[in-house]
Amino acid sequence: MLKKTPRTSTEDIRRQLAERIIKADLAPGTVLDETQLAAEFTVSRTPVREALRLLAASGLVEQRPHARSVVAQPDEAKLAGMFELMGHLEALCAGMSALRMTPQERDGLDTLHGEMAAIVSSGDRHAYIQANERFHSAIYHGSHNPYLTEITHSTRQRLQPFRRAQFATLGRLSRSHAEHGEIVEAILRGNQAEAERMMHTHIAQVEDAYHLLVGG
Repeated sequence: MLKKTPRTSTEDIRRQLAERIIKADLAPGTVLDETQLAAEFTVSRTPVREALRLLAASGLVEQRPHARSVVAQPDEAKLAGMFELMGHLEALCAGMSALRMTPQERDGLDTLHGEMAAIVSSGDRHAYIQANERFHSAIYHGSHNPYLTEITHSTRQRLQPFRRAQFATLGRLSRSHAEHGEIVEAILRGNQAEAERMMHTHIAQVEDAYHLLVGG
């Protein structure tokens, strides 16, 4: 029996289109035709439509009347506001984690950070992105505040394409890992103020890396 080729998921489509938009392979104003994209990714229009909806939520795509989706020109003021809020939310999570993480959660965070060193050495950007998701999620959950975790995850999702873009800049993997190390150290010491400061600085560096990539 012939093996079926795995179908491209909604997340794969979203990620690939986001990368093209951020790298300017798809210019602002470009129409994203669902039928053409479905043919390109060998899927039905349903996962394409969902991927475009997610991209619209991130501000990368503008959905217009009559089911037309076009590449949006990022609103710099709105994007700056999203990064500003993200910095405060993540700093709050880090500070609470410094006070509230269980010993097992602290060990898990420290272990994950250690494992990410090998990923940095290998230069595997995709693997680092996945590990980075787990790292930040561990800190959100370590706050032991479910509502804060929920809204931080939601804000992160909207910023995801812009945050991931940072890793295309030269040397960003190693710098990100070093910034994570300072955050981990503060959390392990139970230093709330330092954990908040280090995380806030980290998110500011993420924003700077994005603007460096797009030439802003």
